[in-house]
Amino acid sequence: MAERPERSERGDRDGAAGGAKKSFFRRRKTCPFSGPKAPAIDWKDVRLLGRFVSERGKMVPSRITAVSQKKQRELAQAIKRARFMALMPYVRNESESR
Repeated sequence: MAERPERSERGDRDGAAGGAKKSFFRRRKTCPFSGPKAPAIDWKDVRLLGRFVSERGKMVPSRITAVSQKKQRELAQAIKRARFMALMPYVRNESESR
């Protein structure tokens, strides 16, 4: 097997040869359902559930909404119950929004 060259020989970004790498600080998102004044997840609260459903009627993933795994499961169950009870639509068409 051939030996791999050192990092500085390959010209990686963090070396002096490749240029300075800028550090990017991303603030950690917090779950909107955790904390003392957080709203409770309820299938009857259609306005709250609507924030976590896309324009097309799909549930927005937790990596975008920053909802924790435990609360995301509760949220998904609440959205499904609201749909079953006809409080929320399963799918929205483009013609419906016009």
